[in-house]
Amino acid sequence: MPVPATLPRNAVLGGSLAVLAALALSACGAAPDTTSADGKNAATATSAADFGGMDKLVEAAKKEGRLNAVALPRDWANYGALIDGFQQKYGIKIVVDNPDGSSQEEISAVTTLKGQDRAPDVLDLGQSFALSGAQQGLFAPYKVAGYADIPDGQKDAQARWFNDYGGYVSIGCDTKRVKNCPTTFKDLLKPEYKGQVALNGNPTKSGSAFGGVYAAALANGGSLDDIQPGLDFFAELKKNGNFNPVESTPATVEKGETPISIDWDYLNAGYAKEFRTKGLDWKVSVPTDGRYAQYYSQAINKDAPHPAAARLWQEYLYSAEGQNLWLKGYARPAMMVAMEKAGTLDKDAALQLPAVSGVPSFPTEAQQAKAKQVLAQGWGKAVSG
Repeated sequence: MPVPATLPRNAVLGGSLAVLAALALSACGAAPDTTSADGKNAATATSAADFGGMDKLVEAAKKEGRLNAVALPRDWANYGALIDGFQQKYGIKIVVDNPDGSSQEEISAVTTLKGQDRAPDVLDLGQSFALSGAQQGLFAPYKVAGYADIPDGQKDAQARWFNDYGGYVSIGCDTKRVKNCPTTFKDLLKPEYKGQVALNGNPTKSGSAFGGVYAAALANGGSLDDIQPGLDFFAELKKNGNFNPVESTPATVEKGETPISIDWDYLNAGYAKEFRTKGLDWKVSVPTDGRYAQYYSQAINKDAPHPAAARLWQEYLYSAEGQNLWLKGYARPAMMVAMEKAGTLDKDAALQLPAVSGVPSFPTEAQQAKAKQVLAQGWGKAVSG
């Protein structure tokens, strides 16, 4: 979700509708038999135990032999390592469609491709999109083995979605193209940043851009109940010429098109490491005047063509191995506190996270729904012209 990241996941791709249309025309393959020896169906299993245990789930998933994902770029929160690790561990091929898609495009893929063998099995969404998807009845309830270790405020009561990893909105800056890198939202309004300040996507469709507007709201007198000051901030940024409409990606940063990018800290931190090998110095700051954290969420398509593989993927992501791989990608895994207590957290990776002070608060479902509505109605006007 998604979001977003667009970078990957957050780019509003011009050809996305065409991609979905093409996928919708693909042939419907026969659904694999995912019924266990004792007659249990993976598509209705709400836990591995419900299916007869992990061994039986692994067996059924291997029989399916494939997992369909969408909008998972390899350079987003270390997803490349997660994909490779799952494939090597279970011998199940992961196919990622539209890797640079947005959270909204993930939801669209579920509805547009329903009944197709190319439909996504699993989704990784900005939390606001996970909430709306659950409300639409698109997701299957499923509790991973470590479900109890996911904080109560970060999972659906019906287990239709649960947070996976997250981070803080940050400001990334190319020090070779920007003399004085901004560290706050207030800084971004300075005349010296003319045409340089970009978002990672469109906030009406991208989870990370949505977070960027929320953070700007908090920095300008808004609250989790009031995102409007965030829109006003970007309207002012547009008016004074500092807003750059190009949606930032690693490619646009390398080309110098988006020298300042508002994005999740784990993405900006990951790019900093990548860019160093290319002679680019990318500085990352979590703005002290707009400290906003958010997590992405996992969900299983209720009509997943590979339901056993979908559930096994979730078990892998919420194992210590999977959670630590996200951590190595500078993202804060949802089970981080529980893993630290259990002694299973990768301490070296944790020490590499961008420094942040204070404890974040998260918007409720109602607050996010209201914020999305305000954005849908006002974002285009705020940055148009």
